Amino acid sequence: MEPIQHLHLDEEDETIGYMKVDRYNQKTIDRISGHYSEILAELGENPSRDGLLKTPERVAKALQFLTHGYDVKPSEILKSAMFEEEYSQMVVVKDIEVFSMCEHHMLPFFGKAHIAYIPNGHIVGLSKIPRVVDAFARRLQVQERLTNEIRDCIQNTLNPAGVAVVIECKHLCMAMRGVQKQNSVTTTSAFTGEFVNDRTRTEFLKLITSSLD
Repeated sequence: MEPIQHLHLDEEDETIGYMKVDRYNQKTIDRISGHYSEILAELGENPSRDGLLKTPERVAKALQFLTHGYDVKPSEILKSAMFEEEYSQMVVVKDIEVFSMCEHHMLPFFGKAHIAYIPNGHIVGLSKIPRVVDAFARRLQVQERLTNEIRDCIQNTLNPAGVAVVIECKHLCMAMRGVQKQNSVTTTSAFTGEFVNDRTRTEFLKLITSSLD
């Protein structure tokens, strides 16, 4: 995919050094649209009928948005809001919405991510952790790799005493086709440092399954 040429920087993004996609590369849109017109015809549809006339362009724009994570550097998101702080207890951000695309069938998978880290001299702005999740999720993915990429980015950038990532998702490639099991949920996890310890990991798992109500 070519780099997106027309980008919009919202007020926050302009001050922190990474970009939010708000427009599209028209040359890429035109090329993808042409292919989708052919695909519609191969499926037995008439791409010229009213309901489908603009569908190839809509699909092309949707795909460019859904994969815009390729143009974002997740480590830069974290670096933009790192602060020195002598806090050394667990920081947990749970129930982060995840929307991604399975690279095997290009169908969505979606769910929640639960992330924790134990600071080692630095903390990070809490909103940046969900942004890192989104940066990796907005690519063609498998859930296993997505889990590891989030873990490794936080570990390598913040150098904390440990990182924990748990992701729970439903996959439409399982629900809509193949085995067609609509209620199945896939859970993946990845840990570093202190979270390899059973006691610390158990505390994390208890926190992400508990309610404040």
